[in-house]
Amino acid sequence: MTSARVPAAVLGACAVLAALIVVAFAVGRFPVSAGDLASILWARLTGGEHGLDPTIETVVVQIRGPRVAAALLIGAALAAAGAAYQNMFRNPLVSPDILGVSAGAAVGAVLGIFLSLNVIMIQSLAFAFGLGAVGLVYVTANAVRGHDPLLVLVLAGVVVGSLLGACVALMKYLADPYNQLPAITFWLLGSLASASPEDVWSTLPLMLLGLVPMWLLRWRINLLALDDEEARALGVETGRIRLAVIAAATLMTSASVAISGVIGWIGLVIPHFARLLVGPDFARLLPTSILLGAGFLLGVDTLARTVARIEIPLGVLTAFVGTPLFLWQLATARRSWQ
Repeated sequence: MTSARVPAAVLGACAVLAALIVVAFAVGRFPVSAGDLASILWARLTGGEHGLDPTIETVVVQIRGPRVAAALLIGAALAAAGAAYQNMFRNPLVSPDILGVSAGAAVGAVLGIFLSLNVIMIQSLAFAFGLGAVGLVYVTANAVRGHDPLLVLVLAGVVVGSLLGACVALMKYLADPYNQLPAITFWLLGSLASASPEDVWSTLPLMLLGLVPMWLLRWRINLLALDDEEARALGVETGRIRLAVIAAATLMTSASVAISGVIGWIGLVIPHFARLLVGPDFARLLPTSILLGAGFLLGVDTLARTVARIEIPLGVLTAFVGTPLFLWQLATARRSWQ
């Protein structure tokens, strides 16, 4: 990896992300040009007048702006969590839901819909159950002694995730087929159609709270790709670092799933492309994954609301887009992920 290639890759990712933001505002039922968008943002920053139709400002500030911001935040969070999990588990097939966070959040949200609670309570339950699921997995893994801790942690995640999936299936079976079941199915497929400014402002602190320890521990996270004995020989407390990474990634993933529903593939596919661009060094991998994840979900969300007359669920579209990209990356990659 040459020193000049890394800045070029990051600058290229920034340029693509900026272009995707402009396109996201420019297409749709109420298109907003780049000039109008710049005028409105400048007026909001300076407190001046933009001289445009108030409808355009409403679209930017209240409708499309929160959706674009939510796509950027959630895509960045899922990609960062995926990069951290893959590095920690030394496995390129690991994604943010490997420890059951998505399944736990799904149980919480489905329970809220089943009980006919309001949107805030549904999101709160999804967030709480996501954290609770990972906590249960971690406690279960620590109770098992004499085995590879990473293997036990993954197996505990699979078992708990299967149990939580059965809980979701049971509530879907018991739900009202005319009102509750469609809402449950729509949420599980993932969508940003109902993203609001309140969702963005409530999610942003949680994303930052999870991102900060990842960035501060970026050099030590590199050592988690080594065997535990080698990492300890270099003075790294692998247990504490692993717990901090799990907590940070789970916090970001739970906050994302609580707002958007279950959206797969981002945490699995995006870190591979980031690693292909800048290498395995986590200090470079993390910001690159954030940029690529934000751009990927924003692009997919733009397609979801414009490619057909009805909006396509994000979970479906990310699978259709992510699968061929992942297969192409596997077929063309020449370097080991490490």
